[in-house]
Amino acid sequence: MTNETANSKAPLSVEELKEKVAAGQIDTVVVAITDSLGRLQGKRCGARSFLEDVLGHGAEGCNYLLSVDVEMNTIDGYAMSSWENGYGDMVLRPDIATLRLVPWLPGTAMVQCDILWLDDRPVSQSPRQILRAQIERLEALGYRAHIGTELEFIMFDDTYEEAWNKKYDGLTPASRYNVDYSLLATARLEPVIRSIRTGMEKAGLVVESSKGECNFGQQEITFRYREALTACDNHAFYKHGAKEIAAQQGKSITFMAKYNEREGSSCHIHFSLTDLDGNPVLPGDGEHGFSPVMEHFLAGQLAAMKEMAYFLAPNINSYKRFVEGSFAPTAIAWGLDNRSCALRVVGHGRGLRVENRVGGGDVNPYLAAASLIAAAIHGIENKLPLEPITTGSAYQSGADRIPTTLRDSRALLAASEIARKSFGDEVVEHYLHAADVELKAYDSAVTDWERKRVFERL
Repeated sequence: MTNETANSKAPLSVEELKEKVAAGQIDTVVVAITDSLGRLQGKRCGARSFLEDVLGHGAEGCNYLLSVDVEMNTIDGYAMSSWENGYGDMVLRPDIATLRLVPWLPGTAMVQCDILWLDDRPVSQSPRQILRAQIERLEALGYRAHIGTELEFIMFDDTYEEAWNKKYDGLTPASRYNVDYSLLATARLEPVIRSIRTGMEKAGLVVESSKGECNFGQQEITFRYREALTACDNHAFYKHGAKEIAAQQGKSITFMAKYNEREGSSCHIHFSLTDLDGNPVLPGDGEHGFSPVMEHFLAGQLAAMKEMAYFLAPNINSYKRFVEGSFAPTAIAWGLDNRSCALRVVGHGRGLRVENRVGGGDVNPYLAAASLIAAAIHGIENKLPLEPITTGSAYQSGADRIPTTLRDSRALLAASEIARKSFGDEVVEHYLHAADVELKAYDSAVTDWERKRVFERL
């Protein structure tokens, strides 16, 4: 994982964009940011206006884009965005390294943006800016982070509109039984899955593979790892695009961490380090083939996991995935190629890396990656010793446990010295409030489960 071979050239250069616009091949440029919930938001710009205006100066967007709930309601209590400050604008500054075609939308390109205040200061609460800050901290120590995310999702034969009308109940999964590694059953899903794979390849991502998973209609598509920022940009682009492609073919997909009582959908994150010249720093002559850096790198992630769990499990639903014996982790432990552990060490030599198995399909990739980098820095700076390896089932071990509710994670984050040192109080308080918003919405909801259980019998 430390020998990055993907072409570092942008999928689409500005000159190529100008040529395609002049030839009438591109008429629209999507200007996108990733919001606090991990979603792409933004504007569709006329291609000529993008080249003449937005490319050099950026676009504007209301600062509530980082301070709304999942239903896009404006929420009181955020320091950066309120009626008191007038709900002013932020600048969406295009990062040309992300400029690419959107092959499934005719005449369309997309660029992902940094978010700045009008005086060019980074908006510290922006997920992309949070990750950039941690990358800079890590590189100041002489290391570079490489990330690969593995997203699972469930596909349904219902359209998104049909799913809405059914209140997301009684949907028809795209496969009717466990299709983990099945080539026969997954062939029936290929019209959509192949469209996603080929669409992403044409947009500049390198597809590794797709495969069936355990839940009905569940799939995973994996992509070649990249440097951390690029990997997260690709993750956000892919997740957004997969939904658009499914919708075009009359299907719907969900990245919920736990759609039903069967297996949840994960986002395993593979994480490794090199020095700034690209040389691997994790393999060494120590036990298990580890270097001292690897031991501190791994120890830091273990030490920070509990108090930084919010950034890997940001929603109420995230925590319903943590079921013992389900391939989702519950123990804060590490092991060699051991899928019962939260941290699974895989690969050897240049490919030595850590797979963090905590995140679900609902994770915000920038916040997750930033938390892993911050944890690694904590371990390296403090030369933390590595606790003993877990062999056998971590589910049966005495290791400390991952928080089991959003409320617990929120409390741990609020008290976290590591998070406040790494991200600053402004960022931590923003995401504590986001957790409060989610908790308040959940606590006030009356569910079908309650009505079915209580209506007549109590």
